[in-house]
Amino acid sequence: MSTGGTEGEAGAGQVASIGRVLVIVPTYNERENLPRILGRVRTAVPDVHVLVADDNSPDGTGDLADELAAADDHVHVLHRPGKQGLGAAYLHGFAWGMEHGYDVLVEMDADGSHPPEQLPDLLDRIEAGADLVLGSRYVPGGSVVNWPRSREVLSRGGNLYSRLALGVQLRDITGGYRAFRRTTLEKLDLHDISSQGYCFQVDLAQRAIRRGLRVEEVPITFVEREFGTSKMSRAIVAEALWQVTTWGARHRAHQLRGLLRRDSRRTHVSRSDVG
Repeated sequence: MSTGGTEGEAGAGQVASIGRVLVIVPTYNERENLPRILGRVRTAVPDVHVLVADDNSPDGTGDLADELAAADDHVHVLHRPGKQGLGAAYLHGFAWGMEHGYDVLVEMDADGSHPPEQLPDLLDRIEAGADLVLGSRYVPGGSVVNWPRSREVLSRGGNLYSRLALGVQLRDITGGYRAFRRTTLEKLDLHDISSQGYCFQVDLAQRAIRRGLRVEEVPITFVEREFGTSKMSRAIVAEALWQVTTWGARHRAHQLRGLLRRDSRRTHVSRSDVG
């Protein structure tokens, strides 16, 4: 693992009253996109730091990230041994960020689909007291640009199914543009998460809700990538469907057990009154 600056240099970034902010950008073959996304982040919110978590990209993204980090002490690089999935990259990035004392950790795609120019909107909600803020395509004001209709139908359908299965009200629980308080991540039992892709995002959001944390959505404009290829696959969709169904069944079973216990207590109290 290498970083583009010392631990002391990493302490320079401050954003308003929320403390030190780290934007985690996982990469795999994103050489064309990386300089663009880093430039936009540093322009949009100059005080934040960025961690590029590269999965040993064959196209040299990791080497380019090292060059960019050498020229900018707000950019750091986490070299991972190979392609291990989005969830694993973020978990590794979260651990690095918490170890280096960051207060807010942000997930952001490298392909430009998550506009850095809208990062201040997410951070504003953190400053207002939210524990987790989701950049949402599907709340009023949110939108999707340049997606084929089939992809949008799949995304909307996945979010609807997740809402119904898990009993949550989030409109875009699968989205990957989000900001966490450090204290939020510390409450989510990250050690037992193994899910990836859409499924990883659903898992973190539902854990936050189950723990009574304040989860908010802000509208974003999601823009399909211009360069490179999407990492979406049938395997990722299948994993999400299976895992959400499993979590939903457990949630409903937990609700049913709670209802049965309450009914049992009411019956016991009624019999005691009669006696």
